[in-house]
Amino acid sequence: MSTITDTRSTLTGLTPLPPASGRAGFGGALRSEWTKIRSVKSTVWTLAAAIIISVGISTLGNWGQASHTSLSAADLARRDLVQRSMFGIMLGQLVMVVFGALAITSEYATGMVRTSLTAQPRRLHVYFAKLVIVTVIAFVVGEIISFASFLIGTHFWATKGVDLSLSSHGALQAVIGGGLYLDGAALLAFGVGAALRHTAGTITVGVFLLFVVSIIVNFMPDSWQADIDKYLPANAGGQVWATQHTADVGTAFGAWAGFAVYICYAVIALLAGLLVFKRKDA
Repeated sequence: MSTITDTRSTLTGLTPLPPASGRAGFGGALRSEWTKIRSVKSTVWTLAAAIIISVGISTLGNWGQASHTSLSAADLARRDLVQRSMFGIMLGQLVMVVFGALAITSEYATGMVRTSLTAQPRRLHVYFAKLVIVTVIAFVVGEIISFASFLIGTHFWATKGVDLSLSSHGALQAVIGGGLYLDGAALLAFGVGAALRHTAGTITVGVFLLFVVSIIVNFMPDSWQADIDKYLPANAGGQVWATQHTADVGTAFGAWAGFAVYICYAVIALLAGLLVFKRKDA
C-alpha cells in the first residue's frame, strides 16, 4: 500500500498530507474563537450598543443631576459622585448579559457548535477558549465604559465646583471595578448560556438575577431584606464600583468582599455550563 502511495506522490509531484489528528492545541482553539466572535455581527453590534447605551445614560444622568441639584460643592463632595458618574453601568450590565449569552448560544442556534467540536474534539479546549475570549473582550469593553463615563461625569460635576478625578479617594479602584462588574455580568450569562443553550432563556435568567430579584426582595419584610439584600449579585457586586460603603441594607460588604460574592454567582454558572458542555451532545 505504501508503494502505491509513494508511486502516486512521485507521479503527481504532491506530498501526501498526514492524517488529521483532530487534536489542535489550545492556541488554535483561541484563534478560532477570536475569529468567530469577530465575524458574528450580532456580538459586535451588542458590544457597540453596550458602550453607546452605558456611556450615553451616564452622560444624561450626570448632566441632569448636576443641572438640577441645589446642594453646595461641599455637600456634593460628601456624596459618592464616582458611582453616580457611572450610573449607566446599571443598564449596561443587561447589554453585557446579552453579549455573554450570544457568545455561546448563537452557535447552538446555527448548529455551528457541531462544526467547532468536529474541528476540535477536546471540549475543554473549546469551552475555555470561548471563556478566555469572552472574559478579555468583556473586560476591555467594561473598562472603556467605566473610564469614559467617569471622565465625562467629572466635567459636569466640575461646573458645580467639585474637583473629581481619578486621584480622588477610591476613584481609581471604583472605575476599574466598574469594568470588572460588567465583565462578571458577561461571564454569568456565558455560564448560564452554556447550561441552557438557549438565547432567550439565558437572557431572561441573567436579567432576573441582576435586576428583577432585587425588586422582588424589596417587597419582603424589612428583617428579611437586611439578611438577603447584601447577597444579591447586583448589590454585592455593586460595591466594587462604589467609594462609600455604609451599613445600609444591601451595602454591608466592602468593595472586594462584595465582588467576591458577585463572582461566586458567575463561577457557579460557569461550572454548570462546563458540566453540560462536556457531557451533553451538541
